[in-house]
Amino acid sequence: MAQQPDTIDRKRTLEEVSIHQQRSEGVTRMGGAVNGTAIGQGELFRAACCNLGESFVANPSVDVNYNDAAVGARQIKLLGLSGQYVQMLVEGLPMAMGAAQPYLLGYVPGAWMKSIAVSKGTSSVKQGFQSITGQIDVEYLKPDEEQGLVLNLYGDSRLKAEGNLVANLHLNRHLSTELLAHYEQDFAHHDADSDGWHDSPALRQLNLQNRWKYVNGRYIMHAGLGLVDESREGGQLLSAADIPYRALVDSRRMETYMKHAILLDSEHNTNLALTATAVHYTLDGAFGNTDHPEDATRPSQNYTNKHSSLTSQLMLEHDFDDIHSLSAGLSLVADKMDESLSSHPLPLASQEITPGAYIQYTFKPDYHFTAMIGLRADRSSLFGTFATPRLHLKWMVNDWVTFRGSVGKGYRTTYPLAEHHYLISSGRTLNVTSDPLQEQAWNTGISGAFTIPVANRNVLVNAEFYHTEFQHQAVTDYDSDPSRITIADLDGRSFSSTFQVDATCDITDELNLLAAFRYNYVRCTYGGQLLEKPLQSRYKGLLTLGWKPMMGLWQVDLTLQMNGPGRVPEYYDANGTLVTGHDFPAYPQLNLQVTREFRHFSLYVGGENLTNYRQPNPVVNAANPWSSSFDPTLVWGPVHGIMAYAGLRMNIGKL
Repeated sequence: MAQQPDTIDRKRTLEEVSIHQQRSEGVTRMGGAVNGTAIGQGELFRAACCNLGESFVANPSVDVNYNDAAVGARQIKLLGLSGQYVQMLVEGLPMAMGAAQPYLLGYVPGAWMKSIAVSKGTSSVKQGFQSITGQIDVEYLKPDEEQGLVLNLYGDSRLKAEGNLVANLHLNRHLSTELLAHYEQDFAHHDADSDGWHDSPALRQLNLQNRWKYVNGRYIMHAGLGLVDESREGGQLLSAADIPYRALVDSRRMETYMKHAILLDSEHNTNLALTATAVHYTLDGAFGNTDHPEDATRPSQNYTNKHSSLTSQLMLEHDFDDIHSLSAGLSLVADKMDESLSSHPLPLASQEITPGAYIQYTFKPDYHFTAMIGLRADRSSLFGTFATPRLHLKWMVNDWVTFRGSVGKGYRTTYPLAEHHYLISSGRTLNVTSDPLQEQAWNTGISGAFTIPVANRNVLVNAEFYHTEFQHQAVTDYDSDPSRITIADLDGRSFSSTFQVDATCDITDELNLLAAFRYNYVRCTYGGQLLEKPLQSRYKGLLTLGWKPMMGLWQVDLTLQMNGPGRVPEYYDANGTLVTGHDFPAYPQLNLQVTREFRHFSLYVGGENLTNYRQPNPVVNAANPWSSSFDPTLVWGPVHGIMAYAGLRMNIGKL
């Protein structure tokens, strides 16, 4: 009977069904109370992205700039302030700063990264008291992901070559391991402006990591080892002078980490975790007449640094129900730093041990509202006991409008000489305390995210305002005396206010657009005067276009930046004449990349700074590097012109 045809005659004509899906380039807004975005691999691949410092080309919130023209120190800027106020994490674990801070962005290869989470304002107290303007957390590719071997090869017109390897191996159903390898080297020296100085230092870096993951039932373990060995050669070209001024920096970074977690109660998401990371960093720097340091008329300055850091944390999380959840934990941070500077008669040393505890409560009565309240207390062996309160609120009015607000305090132990050792290359007299300082600041912010339907498309608009107010700050002062650079504790007021608005829209199924504008109002007290922070653009405009025709086999990405003007502090020129404070001009930068996807590999070619804009004379009095008016640290714009590059990403498959 089941095989008999249905005797009931049924005829129905179906209406046409259209399914539309928004194309994502890998940028999503975080869903919690903290204001931030997650940048996935799709977004990272829109540029060459050789390292973390080059991952924010198309990001409207984060800027990356050179600090000097001698050793190529770089820093990010967030909320109008330098990256030292951003807490840098790798998979929730802190990256030790200190003397590594000017080079830290180059220690995270782009080919290793799976995603980057960028949050603004003071973040959760779980990761510590350090976040003042925000937090950047990098996720690496995991050992238990698809087995195989991935290669990434890169070369550019400056004769820089780079190779990356990611190899995953599953030893059994519980244990997997991963090898990450990176090597880069500059094979040429460049001087596009013909001032006799490297446009950027010749770099050689070897970077290795071995990572492990073990999963068995409710227990998870991550562990790994890492090594970075790097050398930088900057300063005058050997052919530019009989006795060239050289800037040589050799560094080595060794690290190990572990994370253990056990799920105690799956119904209430109760879990206990223990994490620990240890880092040992050494740096040897030589500035000046490094070939003949005994020449008193053309001296050399030598700087060495040894920094050991240990961070450990015990965390407990529990959801009482769908509305109430709690996180609590204990932490320990220990730092030991030994420094020596040839012009200083005694070795410099400092040590800080900071145990702490935190508690964080989250209240979420429904999906419309979330409140996250956190408080931690820490006791520093140098600065005593201090408290870190933080509050984050989220109100989802409806599916189209969401507001967030935050207020909190952040602290940071700064090592002025270590973090600014590249200033040794300046001909100005450097006055810097060798003692650690504790910086303190309040950060408040409000943001709104809006989804606006336009012509069957959604325009995603985000607007935000943040204000950071310092109580204590290690201030780098170029203004009190044009012949000196002084780093000392703040005497007066220092603050930053930033406003940003950005809009994202899929114009068609193949074409995506992002437009953004940010205004910075940053002031600090120098020599008793409240002045605009120098070498800082007042505004930034950003326009990005992403085009993926032919079912995504091709991808064309264009990024246009307009960086606003800013203040240059007073300095003495080559003739000893005082150049009074003035503004540097606004300048554009244009980047373009074309990618062709194949089944197991992709090819990409591109160009950076296609407008060919370069800061004129980034090195003041470049011909006389031993004079008091010599200064390679007044860098505010690009130091190299057009650069073309090409690369290959290849997935070789299972090992």
